[in-house]
Amino acid sequence: MSISPENLNTPPAIRLRQILASFSSSSTETIEPRNSSQSPISTSELVEFLNTISDSVEEDPENAQIENTAFQVLSEIHTYISSTSIDQDVMDAISFELPKAVARFSSGSKRCIDVCESIIDRFIATCSPRDMLSILCEALDCEVAMCNSCRYYAIIFSGLAKVLTTIERRHFEQVKVVVPGVLKILKSISTEADYEDADVEDLFSKTIGIASSIYTICVKLEGKDNEKIRALFGPTILQIMASTSVCLGHVISRCFPLVLQLFQYLQYCQLPYLNLIAGAGVDKLTSIVLQGMDGEEDFMICFSNVNLGAALVVVWGQMSSEAPLAAEMDLAKLKDELKNHQTERWQAVGLLRHIFLCVNLSWIIKKHAIQFLLDIMKGIVPNSRHDEHEYNSVCMLNLCASLQAVQMVIMYASDRVIRKMAFDSFKMVLMDVPARQRFDILVSLIKHSDSSSMIAILLDCLRGEMHKESRQTVANGIGVPEVKYLESQNNVFWSVQTLELVEFILKPPQGGPPILPENSDAALSALNLYRYILITESTGKTNYTGALYKENLRKSYKEWLLPLRVLVRSIAAESEADHNHDHVDSEALCALNPVELVLHRCIELIEECMK
Repeated sequence: MSISPENLNTPPAIRLRQILASFSSSSTETIEPRNSSQSPISTSELVEFLNTISDSVEEDPENAQIENTAFQVLSEIHTYISSTSIDQDVMDAISFELPKAVARFSSGSKRCIDVCESIIDRFIATCSPRDMLSILCEALDCEVAMCNSCRYYAIIFSGLAKVLTTIERRHFEQVKVVVPGVLKILKSISTEADYEDADVEDLFSKTIGIASSIYTICVKLEGKDNEKIRALFGPTILQIMASTSVCLGHVISRCFPLVLQLFQYLQYCQLPYLNLIAGAGVDKLTSIVLQGMDGEEDFMICFSNVNLGAALVVVWGQMSSEAPLAAEMDLAKLKDELKNHQTERWQAVGLLRHIFLCVNLSWIIKKHAIQFLLDIMKGIVPNSRHDEHEYNSVCMLNLCASLQAVQMVIMYASDRVIRKMAFDSFKMVLMDVPARQRFDILVSLIKHSDSSSMIAILLDCLRGEMHKESRQTVANGIGVPEVKYLESQNNVFWSVQTLELVEFILKPPQGGPPILPENSDAALSALNLYRYILITESTGKTNYTGALYKENLRKSYKEWLLPLRVLVRSIAAESEADHNHDHVDSEALCALNPVELVLHRCIELIEECMK
């Protein structure tokens, strides 16, 4: 900014009056940059002057002198634009730059922020609503320091909420422009902000103000063409629900009042519990919004957490009786519905996985989500059916993905109670699946897990299923006096695939024995499973898995067990040589002891069978 020598020592408030006075004494044309021979006063120079002050506030927000200067400058601007003598052309010209410039004073005191909002309110009252909407949306793209962003965006959001209600025409098109920008900011804030910051709470409060304005427009258009904007309102509420819960859910007392306000709009959005669980309600609204729209994929990116929001609506209902009442929903009725209908129950499981997979979501909320899952699974008769034709692959893939999400809770929850609840729900969901699909899901989970401990747990689950199936087989009188390979319609877990799964652990696809001691848990569980197979098959004189075939016994002995024994012994020898134990973890070595014991027993069993 070019400042003449006589202005170098001019106080900022007086310098601002000089700049503003030049607008009043100039024609509309001279508001824009003029010839270099003239004193160049323009909106861009006014913005540069304001930015200099706001930068000083941001660098030292505790400096009382700087804060007082900022307040004087903002007050001067407010007085100027509130004057009845100001030319409307001047007002329109400065409105394109000033809202963003004054919002940058968000690092200042509360009185500065109040004046900033008053300035933007004045522009909204006197300038074109459509222009102001575009100006404020453009301000959302401004680069703001993270420490200051919530306050900055809260000022802009406050303006957007007010200007939306002044729009007279093309309401859907205008709202469609606002919503993506707002949701993008919320998503960014929810992954980066400090949830204990009061400014974050204020930002989400201003966001709900925008939602309230959209609701006002919807009501105003009742009986007219409001189908599209009402359909857009539903996913918007769910996305805001997701961002609010992620960012503020760590302190329930602060988050719940905001959530309760969002609940009040759900009934209007035609999103009852069952529609949310099934996903059909959200899909229907989305299809209405996207009709005839270009670039729909880019538009839908801002609604990436809609399913998380839908799941959170259900869980917030679980956490407080006030929430369902606000939306006139009946949670008990929903749970009964899910218990009685398997398809809807599986859809609910699929929806809840979005909560379990959300890294930044509070464990308090996840605990209630697990409790809801337990509530809808309790009392369900385990599924013992073997038929496959009613269950499509997409449904099973979704269930598998949901169980993977529950695994994340089992592995990473710090609270032992939550881990136990998650494991109980995991087993209940698994038992709700037909035997054939249950086996396929277990195999998939084992092969795609990178946690040795989780693989061990899953193998133990598989062994439990085999034990139940063997008891069922004996009860049905299915057994033969001599050893031979059987394929029975009633045997799902006692199969060749189970033996292949043991090989997958003890002789990984990449070759060699499993990496020890890192994979000690998985190796031990696989050895225990193999030992169980050998004992049960030989004692019962069956060979469902094919484990007792001589070629399979030789293969297991030479390719699985002997290489593993060499590895275990070499690690033990290395630890004995290293007296200081500088390079060997003593706890990991202790984990190898049971591996060596079970390995030795498996070798003995094979040698006995080979005789």
